[in-house]
Amino acid sequence: MASGSQPLSGRVALVTGGSRGLGRAISADLAAAGATLAINYRGDERAARESAAGLGNGAGIWQADISDRGEAAAMVEGVLAHHGRLDLLVLNAGVWRGGRIDSLDPADWDAVIDTSLTGAFNVLRAASGPLAAGDAGRVVVLSSAIALVGFAGDAAYGAAKAGLVGLVRSLAKELGGDGVTVNAVAPGFIHTDMTADVPERSRERMLRRTALRRFGDPEDVAKAVRYLAVDGGYVTGQTLTVDGGFSL
Repeated sequence: MASGSQPLSGRVALVTGGSRGLGRAISADLAAAGATLAINYRGDERAARESAAGLGNGAGIWQADISDRGEAAAMVEGVLAHHGRLDLLVLNAGVWRGGRIDSLDPADWDAVIDTSLTGAFNVLRAASGPLAAGDAGRVVVLSSAIALVGFAGDAAYGAAKAGLVGLVRSLAKELGGDGVTVNAVAPGFIHTDMTADVPERSRERMLRRTALRRFGDPEDVAKAVRYLAVDGGYVTGQTLTVDGGFSL
């Protein structure tokens, strides 16, 4: 790829949950735009190495359970020590646990909130200063169309992802004076290993209400993240919905 088509050349991007699914597609797209990738993973080192392989530009992997504040901070410090900068943060790590409110295991609620919402807070708390120290920091948070419209059996996931939208709006105001944009991407049903566990009945309901009558691919979401990272310099505090019309 010619250097002129690599608008993120020289930029360092940290992607949480980058070892599979959406995170892997996002990492590949940002690397194609010239970014140096720091790919976070929690437990599957092999998958993380596969995600980083072939990305070039000094891509590396960083283990951390971001629901642990100390591990999240240590990861950010490690990326800064290694690369000397942090320009783009993509908060993608999350888990899904389903169940109606009267039967949802409290441990499942905790797992979803701790990873998706508290984990985002933990990383942002450590990364906001370094992002503000640069000339054009970017934060992109992966929310969900479920946060916008709700879905029966998704109380934990919907609450966590809706919380991220509120976090984005507040941080856009906090960090805007430092030139940092903070936005969310809200995917609909995307073909990943996470959604492979969604019951068939729920899949059919989602497909019926999706205007395009098809589910999305990880690359659809990656393109939206890349837009906010590259061309969205005057876009902040917004939620870009990539759901095929599911939330209409």
